[in-house]
Amino acid sequence: MKKKNQVDRRNFIKSSSALVTSSFLLPNINFGMSKNPEDEIIGHGDFKYKVNKNWGTQDPAKYPVKDCHEMVQDKQGRLILLTNETKNNVIFYDRSGKILKTWGNDFPGAHGLTLHEEGGEEFLYITDHDRHQVFKTTLDGRILLVLDYPKETGMYEGPSQYKPTETAIGPNGDIYVADGYGKSYVIQYSPKGEYIRHFAGQGNGEAQVKQAHGVCLDTRKGTPELLVTSRAAQEFKRFNLNGEHLETITTPGAWICRPVIKGDNLYFAVIVSKSWENYDGFVMVLDKDNKVVSSPGGTKPTYVDGKLQVSEHVGQTFMNPHDVCIDQDENIYVPQWASEKTYPILLERV
Repeated sequence: MKKKNQVDRRNFIKSSSALVTSSFLLPNINFGMSKNPEDEIIGHGDFKYKVNKNWGTQDPAKYPVKDCHEMVQDKQGRLILLTNETKNNVIFYDRSGKILKTWGNDFPGAHGLTLHEEGGEEFLYITDHDRHQVFKTTLDGRILLVLDYPKETGMYEGPSQYKPTETAIGPNGDIYVADGYGKSYVIQYSPKGEYIRHFAGQGNGEAQVKQAHGVCLDTRKGTPELLVTSRAAQEFKRFNLNGEHLETITTPGAWICRPVIKGDNLYFAVIVSKSWENYDGFVMVLDKDNKVVSSPGGTKPTYVDGKLQVSEHVGQTFMNPHDVCIDQDENIYVPQWASEKTYPILLERV
């Protein structure tokens, strides 16, 4: 099993445009558990958390998962998980970890999950890199809009080159799609799905990125901006809503997934820091100035002459964390990628 897992990770790091599907059959829910797992506290400063690895655990025969990619919370307080298991792509939990409902059988490459409210109603945006499409749905799974590959950009020869991983919704309803496993462009559409522009793209330029794995809307400074992950470069970049580059912020040692805003803070899941061949990863918490204040599961954030030093995972808290969802009590729910089909874990704020 371990040898196969190592091969999977080597293949992933060699090709950032493709995901590796975990081949494990049963979840290893005891990974990294101490004799007294309820005593495990991680994090730094004012952002410390008690680890609950049993929070989302289910009967895999009834509610199977493959890669648990992303989670969001709706107005009712339900936690919504996206997995690429087509027996139940979308799983609704209550805050106790109980399954409320499931739906979705048609998203083999389910990866990005964004929740957006318009007109008092909430909608989901799902990216599927295997189908090369983005879907807007109701919370019950009715598809309202499909975005195909962005041929209007002139940058793609066909759908196979387009592998979207994330979306963000602007204040006016514009849709921003990050082609994280394709050419790393961010494509902007109107709320009706009409192409507006594209920007970023794979490269070394100031306004380019290396693997646009995630994107989110950031309104903490008053003027809405976009945060785009440049994961392979271990950094993220700020853009205005017209795609103009504003700033690059480095996170050395941290392959960050999508950015998530809660209050004045910015949160990341770091999928790997040391090795793609072994279980790795931690979580980062940044303040309103985008300075790292805590790294649950990782080394204490250290700055020298204003520069963040290399971060690494410590212990065995995580198995490749892929996303974070922060609830109203600032607890963090963490779905994980290629983690032997384990379910999300809970970090309870202390």
